[in-house]
Amino acid sequence: MWRQQFARKAIAYGAATTVAGYAGYSYYKQQAGPYARTVYADPLETPTPPGMRPHAFWTPPKRVEMLNDLKGLERDGSAKAADEREYDLLVIGGGATGAGCTLDAATRGLKVAMVERDDFASGTSSKSTKLVHGGVRYLQKAIMGLDYEQWKMVREALHERKTFLHIAPYLSNELPILLPVYTWWQLPYFWIGCKMYDLLAGKQGITGSYALGRSKTLENFPMLRAENLVGSLVYFDGQHNDARMNAALAVTAAAHGAVVANHVEVTSLIKEKDESGVEKVRGAMLRDNETGEEWAVRAKGVINATGPFSDAILKMDEPGMPDIVAPSSGVHLVLPSYFSPKNMGMLDPATTDGRVVFFLPWEGGVVAGTTDTMCSVEADPRPSEKEIEWILSEIRRFLSPDVKIRRGDVLSAWSGIRPLVRDPKAANTKDLVRNHMIHESEAGLITIAGGKWTTYREMSKETVDRAVESFGLKPLRECQTETVRLIGSHAWSDTMFIKLVQNFGVDPDVAKHLSHNYGDRAWAVCALADRTNGSAQHASLEQRIHPRYPFVEAEVRYAVQYEYAMSVVDVIARRLRLAFLDAQAAREALPRVIDIMAKELKWDDARKQREGRKGLEYLTTMGLPDSILDESPAAANAREGFVNMQTTRSLDFVDPASYYRRGQFSAEEIGAILAAFSEFDAHGDGHIEARDIQPLFESIKVPVPDNGFEPFLDAAGIRHSDPGNAVEFEQVFDVLGEIKEATNAKGRKPTSDLNLNQIPTHRSGGSV
Repeated sequence: MWRQQFARKAIAYGAATTVAGYAGYSYYKQQAGPYARTVYADPLETPTPPGMRPHAFWTPPKRVEMLNDLKGLERDGSAKAADEREYDLLVIGGGATGAGCTLDAATRGLKVAMVERDDFASGTSSKSTKLVHGGVRYLQKAIMGLDYEQWKMVREALHERKTFLHIAPYLSNELPILLPVYTWWQLPYFWIGCKMYDLLAGKQGITGSYALGRSKTLENFPMLRAENLVGSLVYFDGQHNDARMNAALAVTAAAHGAVVANHVEVTSLIKEKDESGVEKVRGAMLRDNETGEEWAVRAKGVINATGPFSDAILKMDEPGMPDIVAPSSGVHLVLPSYFSPKNMGMLDPATTDGRVVFFLPWEGGVVAGTTDTMCSVEADPRPSEKEIEWILSEIRRFLSPDVKIRRGDVLSAWSGIRPLVRDPKAANTKDLVRNHMIHESEAGLITIAGGKWTTYREMSKETVDRAVESFGLKPLRECQTETVRLIGSHAWSDTMFIKLVQNFGVDPDVAKHLSHNYGDRAWAVCALADRTNGSAQHASLEQRIHPRYPFVEAEVRYAVQYEYAMSVVDVIARRLRLAFLDAQAAREALPRVIDIMAKELKWDDARKQREGRKGLEYLTTMGLPDSILDESPAAANAREGFVNMQTTRSLDFVDPASYYRRGQFSAEEIGAILAAFSEFDAHGDGHIEARDIQPLFESIKVPVPDNGFEPFLDAAGIRHSDPGNAVEFEQVFDVLGEIKEATNAKGRKPTSDLNLNQIPTHRSGGSV
């Protein structure tokens, strides 16, 4: 047995050494070799068409102007010449790849339009792991399997990672990620892997990896399980705000002359016979989902970039075509920030089923995930309690026993559909494509599917290259997206927030938030401050939509006026990200957000009610229970208040909603517990005796758990076998919390085997 293990390790180290040598050679070639690359001018920075870069207060075309353009009219609604009504390209889908294709085509000088039936990033593109990475899992597979395709895929992704950080510096950043090591032999193994990851990036590399000893590891990540810890490796990858990145791509494309329209759906494709009598796709029928109006739009070529929904568009072209998408559900959780250091993430490289779990600080919370299970394609998939509990169980394995993570600590949970794809032209159509795939049908419909956020730009480039060739298009210039900075990036700096504080008097945390979410466009956000009430010069910059988060009212106005937000879900989920950070906080903010949007978009009361209902329905897909749909606003806010020891309120232990809540007890309930405890605190010294626990629990009507009180008392360290043993209030409070959680977990917390029957890592890449 030991020989087999030694042989495997020897092979792994040998492969690692070989690949490391090649990485070093590749790195040397990139640094010193005669490699000339053309760098094209950025149209936003130079007077090249379509013009100078927009200043900080530039306003994109209104949605009605975009729709007029799609209808074959001038943007002011007047008639347009017939020969000006056709587009070079129509892009279907407003996610990362669709917006990337649109920006790529527009900056080449092509006439392009993009339509999205819901909102930009409403699907997979807003529900990622938030990483911009080469893929440590893919690199491991490349080495262990001596797989050149995996190796090449990692190189491409590492190149795109650097580009990503350059073109959107305010939305992306480097993030150190810690790999804990619990056996000595893993230390050199991980060290080699991390150094290869650094070398493989070549000139496109970011900060290099380094090793930490046991004490420094715990100093940097004090929540980590200390038992048997040897040390750690820290490597660097990129991180970004995915939905805001997607919105920036769409608005930047509009700045370069593209037509972009969300909430516009393709209902069918338009076909015409070419000179040889073959039917070709030459446009689509569109429907405005806001008004129901329908019309036709013509284009020389159509690109299908709808991710998991690719098959629906493909079947409009070829009804009998087999599905190419093998959908996979990736569930992520958001936990409070105190579970992780502010500026360091962690990766567990060996979960119970062989894939990796990330634990990453993001936008003031901690993202944990992910799963990788087969699923069906739907607009807003829900994470199951079994998937949530699986992630929590994996997290508990690598955190200190002192750090308890409850279901109520989950602030938000979402499921994103990863579109793994099959090549319909491959010999074995059951095999999944490891990266992305571009498919062109006989009628000329180009479909781009698969891949990941990190490589969206390269995928878009290849797709537009294919479209230029297939449709005989005549771009004015080659691909420029490697150097085109996204809107908000040009005048941004990491210290820009200081000027916002000095000029607008906003709180520093709000200023930092605005700077890192809008870049130099934060000036435009601040300029939208509502001063109509006259009581404060910058009222809507001071008025947060929720007291725990730095989102302010001016952002809602900006989302409507500058970023095409049309629904309350567009705002709370994809412009402000509050639904992803804290679903309950988003629920509490809904009424105020709806009021602001109603004023901007002229909604009547009926529309406001519909938006409120849709907002709640969306939040049930973000980890909140269905019971919120029937709960009144007054009941939702009833848990607010101050502790009152004079209260006569009894405890409500049967409270199903508390299973999903961070705080299990209301202020009044805490007052009732304190009042009851003080009655048994005979000496007034903050202690009761163990013999008093039973009558104390009876006085506040604590239900007896199925297995009695003893296991809960033992877990809290209460020596109940000695009647005279002193018991502190904190211990009693912990026991009551555990009992309440156990009471309300019945029928909700999965009790069976947590095996999710996930897609094997050799087929899916390990869920990253």
